[in-house]
Amino acid sequence: MRIVIAEDSVLLLDGLARLLRSEGHGVATYRTAEPMVAALSRDGAELPDLLVTDVRMPPSHTDEGLRAAVHLRSVHPDLPVLVLSQYVEQRYAAELFAAGTRGLGYVLKDRVADVEEFLAAVDRVASGGTVLDPEVVSQVLARSRSDLGGLTRREREVLALMAEGLSNAAIAERLVVGLPAVEKHVTNILTKLGLPPDADTHRRVLAVLRWLDLNGDLR
Repeated sequence: MRIVIAEDSVLLLDGLARLLRSEGHGVATYRTAEPMVAALSRDGAELPDLLVTDVRMPPSHTDEGLRAAVHLRSVHPDLPVLVLSQYVEQRYAAELFAAGTRGLGYVLKDRVADVEEFLAAVDRVASGGTVLDPEVVSQVLARSRSDLGGLTRREREVLALMAEGLSNAAIAERLVVGLPAVEKHVTNILTKLGLPPDADTHRRVLAVLRWLDLNGDLR
């Protein structure tokens, strides 16, 4: 697999490149976003199987990495992108997933310390899946206080557990209720948040992001 990494930290960039190359992947690296965007935007450019990018990069160290990812996805909608961030950046997550969730991920850099989990995220996003770090959403959900589109108290509890990445079975065990009850709550949540069935999107991820957006935490 061909992977492009955009990361301004020399140590992290070198570590990621070594890790991925040890797994048999071809890796190209950039310490700033601009030359990476130029290389992947030119006519006839061979796109990588995955772009791994930091959010904050030179020169301003604000959102250059994210803006580069958003731009490249607008030009190449099928380009898989895995964003790494040092902190929970709510509005960045919203921008990343605004146009859909296929082949997209948002992982905290602390997760890189868990090699197997990071490599699993790389494989999942590269194959068109979605990875949204539970910590990204759980920290924001803790700040949410509004009505959340008419969800009941129990539905909010279920959605919070969905944000932690729990399956329906795990949620049922946590809440000490039957699996059919949880499935009914999940269906109600998706319906109330206006998320119809769509085989090309991850409805659970969209439900969490819609909740955050309703509260203005991701704007």
